[in-house]
Amino acid sequence: MKKALQEISQGLISLFEGMRITLGQFFKPTVTVHYPHETLKMPPRFRGHIELVRDPETGRAICYACKLCEKACPSDCISVEGVKLEGAKKRSVSNYMLDFTKCSLCGSCVEACRDGAIRFSREYNLAGLSKDDYVMDLFKRLENEAKAPEGQGGAAVEKQPAAAEPNPEVK
Repeated sequence: MKKALQEISQGLISLFEGMRITLGQFFKPTVTVHYPHETLKMPPRFRGHIELVRDPETGRAICYACKLCEKACPSDCISVEGVKLEGAKKRSVSNYMLDFTKCSLCGSCVEACRDGAIRFSREYNLAGLSKDDYVMDLFKRLENEAKAPEGQGGAAVEKQPAAAEPNPEVK
């Protein structure tokens, strides 16, 4: 009988301790973000997939297909092709393929690009049903952004802060 009363008292103490913790957490402010309606602020050092950088003067890609990023990539997920246009001093990129399923987001390609022609995107909400959704032609994507009218995503991408700029706090 003594053992049964002891077990009941220990159970009640445990119950009240659990209720105390629950009530303490109940009145604290919420930290949940209601995702589709609210999003967290992206940290400045966030690394999304890479993207081509547009020349602000000409509106075309800065990349001239030197293939340094392709050579620097340890995952072998970048494929670059370029053509020399008439009257141009340098080649222009004609095809820039990224297989994001292989990419490890190491940043070797961004570091290897001496002209700052590629950077990490701020895009994080990628979802797809097949592997083909993650094999991206970054050149066509850049061209489509240039053709997109205001309000359909073309301006939203350009307003994002450039990730290629060095951060003075990082050493």
